[in-house]
Amino acid sequence: MPLNPGESPGFLLWHATLRWQREIAAALAPLDLTHVQFVLLACAWWLNNQGEHPNQLALARQAGTDVKMASQVLRALEAKGLIEREVDPADTRAKRLRVTDAGAELAPRAIAAVELADARFFEPVPVDDAVSLLQRLARPGPGTPPTAGGDRTEPEARAT
Repeated sequence: MPLNPGESPGFLLWHATLRWQREIAAALAPLDLTHVQFVLLACAWWLNNQGEHPNQLALARQAGTDVKMASQVLRALEAKGLIEREVDPADTRAKRLRVTDAGAELAPRAIAAVELADARFFEPVPVDDAVSLLQRLARPGPGTPPTAGGDRTEPEARAT
């Protein structure tokens, strides 16, 4: 039995997601970052602060992004001087990622801007309720492989 669009969880989620994406894009525009650039920069920054220098594959898995798309976005971040790609001594075909000083200065500012946009967006819902629901929705379903990094994802990188 078909539901009215206003009673369809998927349709409502679609509209909420579009509104949230617009708000995140607006928060990041003054920092000259797209949403995907932000996610990859924030994940790389966080991993670097944990003493890790991931390759593109590991970063894409941490961020939950497509590897090929991540490669293109990382090139853009590199062109902006926010990320450096260095040859991995263990595998010369792979590049290890390091956030530059400029990237390390920008990442926390971008995270703060996104966290503020998130707080405004989710204001009508108690934070614990929103986090609980989103954790349940983000969990892989049966037959879906878990992402690399598992529960290691930092809240700032996870929520965006």
